[in-house]
Amino acid sequence: MYSEKTPIIQHAETPKIKLNDGRKIPVIGFGTWKIPIEVAAGQVDQAIELGFSHIDTAQAYRNETEAGQAIRESGLSRDEIWVTTKWSGLDGKGPRQSAEESLEKLGLKYIDLLLIHHPRLANGDIPAAWAEFEKLQADGLVKSIGVSNFEIEDLKILLKDAKVKPVLNQILFHPYVYSSKAPLIEFLAENDIAFEAYSGLIPLTSRPGGPADKPVDAIANRLSIAPEQVLLAWVIAHSGIPITTSSKAERVKNYLQVPFIKLTKEDVASIDAAGKKGEEVGGAKWYASRFALGGLIGLSGVVAFRQVCGF
Repeated sequence: MYSEKTPIIQHAETPKIKLNDGRKIPVIGFGTWKIPIEVAAGQVDQAIELGFSHIDTAQAYRNETEAGQAIRESGLSRDEIWVTTKWSGLDGKGPRQSAEESLEKLGLKYIDLLLIHHPRLANGDIPAAWAEFEKLQADGLVKSIGVSNFEIEDLKILLKDAKVKPVLNQILFHPYVYSSKAPLIEFLAENDIAFEAYSGLIPLTSRPGGPADKPVDAIANRLSIAPEQVLLAWVIAHSGIPITTSSKAERVKNYLQVPFIKLTKEDVASIDAAGKKGEEVGGAKWYASRFALGGLIGLSGVVAFRQVCGF
C-alpha cells in the first residue's frame, strides 16, 4: 500500500523521446497552470531541483516571469532544460510580439517549443497563423513549433499548406475522454505528431469514485505506488507526454518516477475500459467543456482568454 513515506527511487535523468524535427523532449513535464504568481518561482525551482527538466508555461498563465527566474537561477545550462510556452493571443497580440515578450519575461535567448494555444486564435486562418510560427522558427526565436487543443479538422487545414509539421499537439487527455480522443490520437500517430496530455489526473482530482478508481487502485496496490503515478504512467503507455504539477515535494518526486513505471497491456486495457464507462456516464462533451478551458488558461487570464477565443 502506498503512503507518503514510501521510499523514493532517484533517477539521474528523465527519458526523452525524439520529435519529428529530430529534437528530443523529456517524457514528462512540470506545468505552471494555476500556480499563483507569488509562489510560482518557488514551485518551479523546487521541481527543477528535484529533477524536472521540462517546464511548461503560457502567456495566459501570467507567470512566465517567475518561471523564467527559477529556470535561470537553477544552475542548469540552457541545453539541460526544455521550456515550452504558448501564444495565447492576449491583448490582441500576434505570435511574434507575444514570442518576443515571452522571451523577455523568461529571460531566455530562445524558446524550446512554442504552441498555438487554441485554433480559434487563428481567427479562421490557421495557415496564416502557422506561417508566422514557421517564420519565428526560421528566425531562431523558437527551436520547435506545435499546437494545442487542435482537432483533426484543424490539423488537416494546417498540414495542407505547412512547410513544417507541428512537433506535437497538447490536448486534454485522461481515461474519461480516452474513447472520444482515440481518433485524434490515431491521426497524430499517422502523421508523426506527438501529443502532450494535460489534466491527466481528472479521475482523482475532479471525479473520485468513478469507474476508473477500481483498476487504478488495484494497480497502485500491486505495484506499491500512488494512484496518480498509475494515471500518468497510463498516459505514457498511450505514447503521451503528461504535463502535471504539484506544490508538494513528495508528489513531485513521485511524478519523476513515472517514466520508469511499466504497466502491463492488461493494466492499460482495464483503465481504458473503465474510462469508457465513465465517459458514457458523464459524457465526453461534458468533460471537454468542463476541463479543456482549464488547460488553456491561468486564473488571472480566464476572462481575457475567453474573449480572445470567443467562449
